[in-house]
Amino acid sequence: GLEDGMTVLAGGFGLCGIPENLIAEIKRKGTRDLTVVSNNCGVDGFGLGVLLEDRQIRKMIASYVGENALFEKQLLDGELEVELTPQGTLAEKMRAGGAGIPAFYTATGYGTPIADGKDVREFNGRPHILEHAITGDFAIVKGWKADRYGNVIYRHTAQNFNPLAAAAGKVTVVEVEEIVEPGEIDPTQIHTPGIYVDRIICGTFEKRIEKRTVRTKTHESEESTMALSREQMAQRVARELQDGFYVNLGIGIPTLVANYVPEGMEVMLQSENGLLGMGAFPTEDELDADMINAGKQTVTARVGASIFNSAESFAMIRGGHIDLTVLGAFEVDVQGNIASWMIPGKLVKGMGGAMDLVAGAENIIVLMTHASKDGESKLLPKCTLPLTGAGCIKRVLTDLAYLEIENGAFVLKERAPGVSVEEIVAKTAGELVVPDHVPEMTF
Repeated sequence: GLEDGMTVLAGGFGLCGIPENLIAEIKRKGTRDLTVVSNNCGVDGFGLGVLLEDRQIRKMIASYVGENALFEKQLLDGELEVELTPQGTLAEKMRAGGAGIPAFYTATGYGTPIADGKDVREFNGRPHILEHAITGDFAIVKGWKADRYGNVIYRHTAQNFNPLAAAAGKVTVVEVEEIVEPGEIDPTQIHTPGIYVDRIICGTFEKRIEKRTVRTKTHESEESTMALSREQMAQRVARELQDGFYVNLGIGIPTLVANYVPEGMEVMLQSENGLLGMGAFPTEDELDADMINAGKQTVTARVGASIFNSAESFAMIRGGHIDLTVLGAFEVDVQGNIASWMIPGKLVKGMGGAMDLVAGAENIIVLMTHASKDGESKLLPKCTLPLTGAGCIKRVLTDLAYLEIENGAFVLKERAPGVSVEEIVAKTAGELVVPDHVPEMTF
């Protein structure tokens, strides 16, 4: 059984595909001093978050703090040891652990704090860092159906980290919604073969849905000071889409780009939680917890969709198969460095998939406000915050302007309607090259 001090691997992404019955049992038993490996740590009062309440977790290895205020507080206060890991690297660490591969090199995280103290080697002229595989004493997994031989299938994007955790645990316990007789599940549909599974339980589940974020007053007040609205920023970026593109949209304003895909254009949207397809925002009555990406106002793919686990998702990203990545940032500098995942001592959200996205993509657009709420420029000579990626950004769209990064400077290409070149110059801290004619964007 599970004992104090063990390492527990947990499946799930946000609130999707989490082994809630097994988490409740760990809470009931009061097992302590645990190292828990999971994409995130649930939310306050649900998922792995409940284990933080009684301080049962000593160390958390995760990619994303998400909306868990208690997790963030314990991290900032130094009460909880936290090892933040890029999401694709975390998925691959677990996959490698289950596959008996002790370590691997990846370009993800090179030039950022993630690389500190790690071995660096060059492959094909590019630096990569050494990452070690992860295995666990125990894996807790959420499946949909299983047979009594332990063959498991997952429901939609509830697959995420679950099959990776299942294979990397010395003892793997799977909770499912239904246990069926052998032969009732088509063998070609099995996601996790029974060889990886030690125990199965049939659980009862609370359907929690992460609703699309509603515009808050903060957004409204911020919007009133923005030259381009969030929708206009998304609309302008949508002009960069091309027919047949595979596109990844980040949290926040970038997600809105999906609303402005030009009529008749086929664009496939890739979501890190394991969903690829064409789509549009779900209506309220179509919301399904298994199809919603953690923390994102995610599109529900309706046409030509495919669903896969998190290691597969990041193989696409890391392997350079995404045509365009659109993501937000706190800062970008003239060297093309980007900072987007933490403000030391104040805010830690974790890097999620951003480090993998900027390392694996050739074509990235950063979508952000030109200045912070207190009026400080976010376009800098040198990033002051911990980096998400080094030398990877070439294009930035803000509420004031569209800029490209060339030869160690921002080059002003377009300006928002009614915004003067002088205002853009005044609000850009990094070196700015201004051509003789800077056209206004049209909407």
